[in-house]
Amino acid sequence: MSTAIKNQETTVAQYTSEQHDDFARTFERDGLVILPNLLPKEKLVKWREAFDVLLKERVAGNKTAVRGEQRHYITLPFTGVFADETIFCNPDILAVVERVAGEDPVMCQLATDTPLKGSTYQNVHRDTPALFAGFPETPSFQLAVNFPLCDVTLENGPFETTIGTHRTDAAEAMQRHLDGEFPLRAIAMKLGGVMIRDVRALHRGTPNNTDAPRPMVVIGYSRNWYFRPEVNVQIPPDVLATLSPKAKRLLRYMPVLHAEVQDGDAESYTRFAY
Repeated sequence: MSTAIKNQETTVAQYTSEQHDDFARTFERDGLVILPNLLPKEKLVKWREAFDVLLKERVAGNKTAVRGEQRHYITLPFTGVFADETIFCNPDILAVVERVAGEDPVMCQLATDTPLKGSTYQNVHRDTPALFAGFPETPSFQLAVNFPLCDVTLENGPFETTIGTHRTDAAEAMQRHLDGEFPLRAIAMKLGGVMIRDVRALHRGTPNNTDAPRPMVVIGYSRNWYFRPEVNVQIPPDVLATLSPKAKRLLRYMPVLHAEVQDGDAESYTRFAY
């Protein structure tokens, strides 16, 4: 695989500013919003081909963060097809991210969550604690932008989440979930769709009952002052040189490291249940 995307393309927004406002309002109400058919399927097919090789290598070498039986978290190398700013710098994605998490956000994560056959239900959890312990929930400060590398069905391990718990105290949200007020909902997605979500919503992974892996990419975006030491994107210098000023600004806090000194085996983000 090449180490850089040459001549990074520019992408024109598919949605209007008014539609971005609507997406942001849906996000504020529900804790997530889905933008269907946003990413080019032909690009995602190439991502899937590259990921299948990586998955096989990492699983065989026991070099994944295991998130449950037959469920693997893998950080993607920021090279080749994975270093495509038409995806991580997509204007429609960033328009919604900036509306709900503030201007000048930071990209801090590029990874995948993949259940295989034999995977089980995760415990219902959040991906981060409250920003200030003992205080009411705050506006969004940490987002996950998810897109699958295949169609997600009810059979191959769909993400299940609750609606509205991102704005509720963690203990209260869990009790109301147990009382049936915040039921889990499976999110089926088509290849090309993008989900933007607040990581504080109660959610879980579900079993993949098919023979094919179900990879879901996660790109992490945070408010410009929020630092997440458990994740990072390691950027080779030759890839950095191909990026636009906007992309470089998004990645401004990420380490720039030559391939020979990158730590490609360590999966530091192993805590997921708060």
